[in-house]
Parts: sequence; C-alpha cells; structure tokens
Amino acid sequence: MRSMADAPRSIALLPDALISQIAAGEVVERPASVVKELVENAVDAGASRITLRLEAGGIGRICVEDDGAGIVAEELPLAVTRHATSKIRSLSELESVASFGFRGEALAAIASVAHMSVTSRTASAQAATLLDNATGSWAASPAAGSRGTVVDVRNLFSQTPARRKFLKQEGTELGHCIEALDRQALAAPQVAFTVIHNGKVLRNYPAGPLDARIRQVLGDEFDSVSVPIDAHGALSLVGRVALPTAAKGRASHQYFFVNGRAVRDKLLAHAMRAAYEDVLHGQLQPDYCLFLSVDPMTVDVNVHPAKAEVRFRDSRAVHGFVVQAIKLALSRTAGTAGTATPPPAQAAAPLPYPLPQQQPMFAAERSSAYLAFVQQALSQSNPNEAVAAFRLPGADLQGMPLESGSGQVSSGRMPEEWLQTSGNAGMGAQNPAASADSNPLGFAIAQLHGIYILAQNSRGLVLVDMHAAHERILYEQLKRSLDARTVEAQSLLVPLPVLLTAEQAQAAADEPAALAQLGFEYSMASETQALLRAVPRLLADADATQLFRDVLDEMAQSGSATVVEATRNELLATMACHAAVRANRALTLPEMNALLRQMEATERADQCNHGRPTWVQWNLPELDRLFMRGK
Repeated sequence: MRSMADAPRSIALLPDALISQIAAGEVVERPASVVKELVENAVDAGASRITLRLEAGGIGRICVEDDGAGIVAEELPLAVTRHATSKIRSLSELESVASFGFRGEALAAIASVAHMSVTSRTASAQAATLLDNATGSWAASPAAGSRGTVVDVRNLFSQTPARRKFLKQEGTELGHCIEALDRQALAAPQVAFTVIHNGKVLRNYPAGPLDARIRQVLGDEFDSVSVPIDAHGALSLVGRVALPTAAKGRASHQYFFVNGRAVRDKLLAHAMRAAYEDVLHGQLQPDYCLFLSVDPMTVDVNVHPAKAEVRFRDSRAVHGFVVQAIKLALSRTAGTAGTATPPPAQAAAPLPYPLPQQQPMFAAERSSAYLAFVQQALSQSNPNEAVAAFRLPGADLQGMPLESGSGQVSSGRMPEEWLQTSGNAGMGAQNPAASADSNPLGFAIAQLHGIYILAQNSRGLVLVDMHAAHERILYEQLKRSLDARTVEAQSLLVPLPVLLTAEQAQAAADEPAALAQLGFEYSMASETQALLRAVPRLLADADATQLFRDVLDEMAQSGSATVVEATRNELLATMACHAAVRANRALTLPEMNALLRQMEATERADQCNHGRPTWVQWNLPELDRLFMRGK
C-alpha cells in the first residue's frame, strides 16, 4: 500500500486489457458464471437446442453449442469487443429490455481471463467463421459449421493465476455449473438442453411445457409434495411451491424468475419467508420454482453486474402480491391433495373441546366463549393476562385430571342431535371408501395413548396428533376473528422517544398512513428521533420501541411490514396452544371424528402453529411392504 508521504501519481487511462480484466472480476467469478453468460446468449439467439460440454468441472473447458440465429461474419470481431451488443440501442430500450444479456461485456470479459474461440454461421452464410485469441490477438478465418454459434472457453483464469487458486475442487465447480444450467433450463422450457462432462452425459432436458421442465429439474418427488401457483392480476405468478411438510434443512432448490430472468432478490426472498412463516417449523426451508411477470417498464434489471438482482418501482405491490398468492396456495385444508385453491369452507360446527367432565359444552356455548375471549384480549392493555385468565367452563386447560383407578379421562357424552348433524357417529355408520372425496381423513377407529387418533380412509391408515391438530383449528378461528376487526391503537400515557437510523427515519416519513393502519401513532421530533404516541392495542405489552424499529426496518426493506402480524400471530398461537385439547384426554369416536371433520374444513390444518405435521398417511402398499405381504 502506498504511503501518504509518497508523491501523488498522475491520473491516467487504464489499458484496455486491464479494463477487461476488472470487468471480468464482476462478470466471471467461477466456471458457472461463464456457463450462465454463454447459455443466456444462446437463448437470446433463438436457439431450440443448446449443448454444454465441460471438462474438469468447467475449469479445463466450457463449450456452449447452439442452433440459434448466429452472428454475421463481419460483426463477429465486434461481438468480442466491450460494450458491443445487438440487444439495445437507446435508453428507452434499456428500460424495457426483455433479453437476458444486454451489457455487451460478457465475451470480452471471458476472453480476458481464458483462451476463447467463437465459431458462428447465419442461415444465409455459405460457411462459418472462426474467431480465436489463442495467439494473444483475435484472428478470423473460415471454418466448417452448421447454423448457430459455438463458444469454446479453455483454461479459465490461466492468464490470471492469482484468481485461479480461489477455485474449488472439480466436483464443486461442476455442481455450480449444473446449477447455473438448471436455472437457465427452467427459464427457457421451449429449449432442449444437454450437459456433457468429460464425455459423459449428465443432463438431457427435452423441450416441452413448463410443468414438464420443472419435473425434469426438480424431480418427480417435488411434483408430488408441491402445489401449483397460478395467480393473475396486474402481475402474474405461476409455478410450484413445496408444502410445508416437505421443507428441508437447507435451501437447495429455490428458484425465482422475474420476466424469465433468474434472480436472487431480497424483496422476493422476504416475501417467501412472510408467506411461509405461519406453517414452517424452526429454520426449515421450502423448495419452490416461481415465475413472476411484470411490466418491463416497472422493473430495473440493470442494478447488478451479473443481473442477479432487480429493483421494482412499486415494491410494496409486488411483495403483497407474492405473499398473498403463496398463502392462498398453502391454505388448503387437511387432506386436500394437490390443489392450489382450497375447497369452499364447510359449515362445520366448532369442536366441543375440551369437554367438561359433568356438563358438556355445545357448539353455541363454545363459539360465544371464544368470541368473548377475543373481545377481552383486544380490550385489555395486557393480552397475556387474558391468556392466563381464560378457561373454558368446567375444564382445566393445563391438563385434564385422571379419574382415580381408571387410567383414563372421563368424557362428556355428545347430544344425539349433534351426532346426527355431524354424520359421524362411528365407523359403523360410515363407509370410508365411499366418502373418500368428502372425508379424505377417513373415520376414527381408536385413540393411541391418549395422544394420537388412528383413522381409516380409502388409502389406508391415518395417524393424527390430536393436540397439534386442535391447536391449528383454534389458531385459525382466532385469526379469523381478529382479521374481521380493524387494528385498534393503544395510546401511551407519555410519548416514547425512539432513536432511528437514517433508513428507519425515511420509512417513518414516507409511510405515515401505512403505519397508522398498523396501529402506530407518532410524530418526528427531529431527523433521527420519533415520538411514539400509540401502539397496536393487542401488542401493547410488547417492547414498543423495538417493535416500532422492526416495523420501520421491514418498511425500508420490502415496502411493507409483517412484523405486527407476526407478533400478533405469536400471541394467538400461545392462546390456541393453551386452549387446545391436551394429551391423556380420552375421546369418544364421535369426538375424534369431529376433530377430523374440522381439520378438513380448516385452512393450513396439515401443520400445527409451530410448523410440525398434524397427521401422516400410510397407504396400503406401504403397509403391505412393511409386513412383506405378497412375498
């Protein structure tokens, strides 16, 4: 590093070779970066088939062959010049660009750090033209070749050994190359792709519809554990998202495309987390493959050298649209198979849980008790006190006591008229096979250790965690009750000063109406300090300062705030957990069947409030294999 005492050096223009290598540092990070740029160019050229040949994980060789339009021989030397492109001509075309590549620097950047040759032929040309920099300068010559372009890159970073030493092992680099190809294959299902590594075919994707390409890349298993997305309006979102029960410990297959361009965008990642926050367990990650279509004039794709990020003009609208579309797809009821739109809510009576030992609580009493509870929680300054004070008449929510000597909990009998309206008086009155569509969870046959419900349906055996299932049912009931009300603000006795960062202060200045809808009232005392005068009533017991800052952070990042809803939902989840039927509570067959029917009528009933599954299915073939039947 130069010392401050050294004489200042004069300003000079950088050599073209050094400029290209600096650009390569932005565009070419590893072999996968080369694969991405070259495959994008091939798709832009209108190719119907693209072949990727790799050697040594792409470090030794990357060759991309396509049958696209090709490059005119006279323009071929210009194609490897920095910032030369056929994609745009003016600022207006840049603002509405729909092609993958448009910067015109990929070929020049790659050539500055590797040996590269380009062979291309148009449909009207008599022969192909070869352009090669093997001698250190570009030389053109006639060559044999069919219509299209072949770009052959060898010995990546051979001219910059300091950068080559940062590459990983061959297998690691190969994996990144395959991942880059998969992303482009998903973006262009109309194109056939083949990947060959060291002479061995690793991928072969025939051209076809989007659904078929998703199955090719993500596998049939993803297709079986995911639901389709097909949301249209001012924006459009299509694709598939994995069910919460299929979430994994790492984000291995998360693909998001904006106008066909693969992106890793913070706003969209935040939207996905917000859509799944109510149904995922711990730090699990869902797989998804989604395609968002927006007006090209409302999205800026020119904010990242590798075009991996975008910026939306109306980020709040995009965020809200994605969250609602995903939530709708995941809001299927328990037992629903592979449909993004849940069936109409069935008119199922609220569950009679927990039943008192002497006098049962019927549907009307149960409903009115919960309504009174919600109103009480909304009206109190400390909602946690409402949770602690809430008890159903005749029931101990912390665990029903066992009767001495019986080893089981006594249960109130259901009235005959309720059994008739429920239609689930026991297995003897129903044929599970005949009710497969209307009752996908089947009918109860027993209770296991006071914890699980065993049920039989047309497919085989169903095992239900009764506490987890009941917890989700109550949670959704509470959310619906609160969603029907406006967010009420709780005034603070003394205005609370809150120090803000520059980003938080800007969000507070830009979004007073949106924050007021969330229950926050405030004024700006200075450029970096706000006086908080009111907070959401239901969350009045929370850390008001931190909650306000978190909301502003989310506003600044995504244009919308889900912190208030998430915090509210945490409280409601606690309420539902306390009120749900506990373990060691003996249930009759009608009561167990009532729980199954309510699960089938409740959105997101496949998972409890903490994201754990509420039920599992064992099909008859699986049971036959377990007992080696037929062998």
